Amino acid sequence: MLLETIRCEEGESLHLPYHQKRLEESLQSLGIDTSYDLKTLISPPVSGVFRCRFLYDAAHYSIDYIPYSPKKISSLKLIHADYLEYPLKYSDRHSLNELWEERGECDDVLIVKNGSLTDTTIANIALFIEGKWFTPKSPLLRGTTRERLLDEGVLITASLTPRDLTKATRIAVLNALVGMIEVENGIIR
Repeated sequence: MLLETIRCEEGESLHLPYHQKRLEESLQSLGIDTSYDLKTLISPPVSGVFRCRFLYDAAHYSIDYIPYSPKKISSLKLIHADYLEYPLKYSDRHSLNELWEERGECDDVLIVKNGSLTDTTIANIALFIEGKWFTPKSPLLRGTTRERLLDEGVLITASLTPRDLTKATRIAVLNALVGMIEVENGIIR
């Protein structure tokens, strides 16, 4: 099953056009001609902040609304995973969960693939270098918040390696639920 995770606040589903685009591109890449209109299908609770889980495949979909409270991220552990592929957002996160288990005392992992920085297990990343926010040119998954911030000119794509971490004065994680938030202490181990 494929998955879209959408932030819903006070009855509003945020940034739906980006989720709709990724949903359509995912189905198309798998040769599936089914279509789902998120705008008509999603009807979040009118009060509070929720994580909407939209699970779907060629024949079925399901929607769950889960009360949302953000996790604090203050440290990331570098993990090398040259074998990892995650081009579509699947509900099966087995390989990402295995990497997360290697985080030790850190809050998450920062995945290095073939010498390049990619993502954490739950978010794209951005490094603040010389007054600009850079995000990896080749992430594991092209997140909807990453795409939106690229469109808005907030982010610039670049080939980033672990060496670039020493040049960065700030690091941020970005996904549909948190938007873009800085790693609290910027600690990379």
